[in-house]
Amino acid sequence: MEDKLTSHSTRCRKKLSHLIFGMFLLVFPAGAGGKTVTGPVMPGNLKDYVAAIQTGELGNSRKSIRYKSVSKNVTRVRITFDLKDTLHLDDWQVNILPAFSPDFHWAPHLTPTDEHIIAQHLFRSPAMVCSSSGRLLTLIPDLDLLAKTQGPPWYMDLDARNNVMTLGMSHSAVREHVLYVRTPGACYSPGKVEIGFYLITSDQKDKIFNPWRKINSFLWKKWGKQEWKKLAKSRDGLKNQVAHAYNWAFGSWEKSVWQEFELNGQQVGAPVFIVNTTQSPNYPGEVNEREFRSVWNQAWFSSLRSAQGLYRYARRENNRELMNYALKTKELALAFPQRNGLFPGLTGTEMETVEVNGEKYNRSKGWNTFFFGNSNRNPYTWDARLAPYHILDMSFTANQMLIWYTELEKDERLLTYATQYADALLKLQDEEGFFPGWLSIDSLKPMEYLNKSPETSMSVTFLLRLYQVTQERKYLVPALKALNAVADRIIMEGQWEDFETYWSCCRYGSDHLVGKKVLRNNQFKQNTLSMYWTAEALLDGYLITGERKYLQYGEKTLDELLMYQASWQPPYIYIRAIGGFGVMNCDGEWNDSRQSLFSELILRYGRELHRKEYLQRGLAALYASFEMMYCPENPETKAQWEKAWPFFGEEDYGFMMENYGHGGVTGPEGIGIGEFTIYDWGNGAAAEAYNRIADHFGEKFIARPLWKPEKIKPINLP
Repeated sequence: MEDKLTSHSTRCRKKLSHLIFGMFLLVFPAGAGGKTVTGPVMPGNLKDYVAAIQTGELGNSRKSIRYKSVSKNVTRVRITFDLKDTLHLDDWQVNILPAFSPDFHWAPHLTPTDEHIIAQHLFRSPAMVCSSSGRLLTLIPDLDLLAKTQGPPWYMDLDARNNVMTLGMSHSAVREHVLYVRTPGACYSPGKVEIGFYLITSDQKDKIFNPWRKINSFLWKKWGKQEWKKLAKSRDGLKNQVAHAYNWAFGSWEKSVWQEFELNGQQVGAPVFIVNTTQSPNYPGEVNEREFRSVWNQAWFSSLRSAQGLYRYARRENNRELMNYALKTKELALAFPQRNGLFPGLTGTEMETVEVNGEKYNRSKGWNTFFFGNSNRNPYTWDARLAPYHILDMSFTANQMLIWYTELEKDERLLTYATQYADALLKLQDEEGFFPGWLSIDSLKPMEYLNKSPETSMSVTFLLRLYQVTQERKYLVPALKALNAVADRIIMEGQWEDFETYWSCCRYGSDHLVGKKVLRNNQFKQNTLSMYWTAEALLDGYLITGERKYLQYGEKTLDELLMYQASWQPPYIYIRAIGGFGVMNCDGEWNDSRQSLFSELILRYGRELHRKEYLQRGLAALYASFEMMYCPENPETKAQWEKAWPFFGEEDYGFMMENYGHGGVTGPEGIGIGEFTIYDWGNGAAAEAYNRIADHFGEKFIARPLWKPEKIKPINLP
């Protein structure tokens, strides 16, 4: 447990490390004036923010410390050693001690004990933040040095209890899912060893309120924009990759992907929830299905959302066959039974184990055994048939119905279905304004977890959209009450807890952290999905009411979300990563499929705030949504796929894992490549994002984006 006393061996190691650190006090006067200052004494413009810097030694090698004032509030620090001989040292650190007592801390990953570190694998937009009511101190590793370093891997650590920010060098290993601990074996070769970082300071209230804005701007200008320009040259390939997704799902892999059956006398269908490499037409062995065969309509895996993208594409291409697939998926969503307005989140089949040549395989019994249920990513049960109703999932699906109704076709059944749910939802709002997390499938009463969480934000977005459709204030007033509750209670604390934070593949903390901070880091375990839902709800709230508070809080929330976006191209990530997103501060993914959801929201903020950086980041997120696809347009990724799965061929173009490096490690020989595709959280989701943005902003904008945000106007939909 993170709040237990540090072990005796760890305390001894810390004491020893502090003995070999040199203390350098702040006595140098201000006014470096952009010059590089060499020596142990820091520039005086840092004196109100940094009490001391402690640097470790590398054997008996000569050390130099250089400070450069990049601007009034930005100082670059570089530490260089000249090694004469090979050196073995398990852990080297430079410690930065703030000169004030912060009450807010942030780092991109949790380090709940002194053993844990933030490995460089997690350096998407690396930074550490400490702030009080009057002072802000940010550390950003010097990625130019990291990109060319030949020494041991870098890491960060934020110890809030002892008020220390650490940048170091050490090997590491994954423990838990996914946290990192130091491991021995670091070795330094003779020659120059250099490590560095930037310190950014401020006493301005707006920058303390939103510390992410300066960090994101700094990272993008210094590293992201360069990679963006390289990426933008390949943007014309996205239309081909959309075609690959649909050719894969409804062509070469259709037998495994497309599910069609009769329900209530109506032909319905949708792509299956998940397929894996054993279902490839090129796989030489037996099929082994990864999970129970199913179709989902929830906040993660939404067949209705993907079908909207297919509908938009079929309309644009005048493709009747693909349009029929989309319409059958809409019919399936409408066939989910409502109970007092509430409805399930998935339909699945019974499974069985079959034996072939002495080996056992997981197989479906077929759609004649179908059942309705809810997501098994919850705190209560892994059985989807017994899983409770999830308000988040219902609000997401109902919102997708409204999008279909307003932008694709005026099918009154969609509006009726969504309205019946909305009327049930309003009865569940608590006095503070929140909507509950889960409802018992027996009593329909709220259950234990996430009853005051940012999952409420998705219900806000849905109710605001329903208000726009119906103009009934009975939907607007509760929506704004809920939005204010999230803004007042969640945002300033960074309490971004949702179902994925604790009850998906990363269950660390589900037994002791829900609703509590990791004490050593002064941070909640947090997830990017709830940041997205909240930023979206705040933007919609602002556009409807004109209330500036919503835009201000929305920008802050979006900027915190962008701290999980890759702002550079690390040499140890063997696919293109710029623009892609991670998942949470306790997992290891790059290029996660959620970026296809996030992309248009970033663009919308860019247009509203007239910010070119957001436009570039939004399009980078869209491009990254396709980076994991196996196809010729992604040569680096294609090579990694073929190293992991040598039997892949042209029939597999369009296969797409949801992310890269999920387990926290990567390698040039295919380590970090997965083995499954979730159509609704992968290729189908990416294609939907492209088609939605193409409808809203225009295909020309995607291929040749305009860089004057104020001139970007919404497209009039057909």
